[in-house]
Amino acid sequence: MRRTLVAGNWKMHKTPTEAKAWFQELLRRMPPVSAEPALMVPFTALAAAQEILAGTGVAYGAQDVSAHLEGAYTGEVSARMLEDLGCTYTIVGHSERRQYHGESDTLVAQKAKRLLEHSITPILCVGEPIAAREAGNAVAYTLSQLEGSLEGVEPGSPDRLVIAYEPVWAIGTGKTATPQDAEAMHGEIRSWLAGRYSPGFAEGVRVLYGGSVKPDNAAALFRQPNIDGGLVGGASLQLDDYLKLLEAAR
Repeated sequence: MRRTLVAGNWKMHKTPTEAKAWFQELLRRMPPVSAEPALMVPFTALAAAQEILAGTGVAYGAQDVSAHLEGAYTGEVSARMLEDLGCTYTIVGHSERRQYHGESDTLVAQKAKRLLEHSITPILCVGEPIAAREAGNAVAYTLSQLEGSLEGVEPGSPDRLVIAYEPVWAIGTGKTATPQDAEAMHGEIRSWLAGRYSPGFAEGVRVLYGGSVKPDNAAALFRQPNIDGGLVGGASLQLDDYLKLLEAAR
């Protein structure tokens, strides 16, 4: 059984002080849940996450990592630094990194390798723009991106990798793929993983949906057999909404 993962991506929101108060309130209010809660927070909030969330069952991690091990790379944050902060997961290849920072599939694969070397599970993002969807090339585009982003990446076991399918046209737009469309793409991703690694590996990997996931559509998405949770943006910033997402994952 793949445990549903509800991973919040805070993007560039919340100061360290705000994050600390949010973490404390989450622990105070969170009922027993069957899903795995996780929060991908800004680098500046990771120390507070370690202080408050470590050992509670709420996982946390970063939104990006350097492809370099260490050295004269001003502004970069290494996988070794994230490991020391207790990160369980870290996002790589988010569409905003690809779009605004020109990140290639090759660079994303390098980042995923660095994380695996330091016992951090990559949440690797793929997804098509609206032009590919409208041209009928959504599957080919997404699987090509997945192939390039996993070039040379050998997780070893399925719990060492998470894939997040995030159609670019649905991120932060209010538009959401239908549960049926999202399920179809998740099935294609899982089939590709079976060929790249093995059927058993593909069966164990969690594939998340991201793209305007909200409390009112989460349950329908999470019910699909190949959708193992969500990588959630805006709805993870409000505690009430995040708790509703965890409830929807039941």
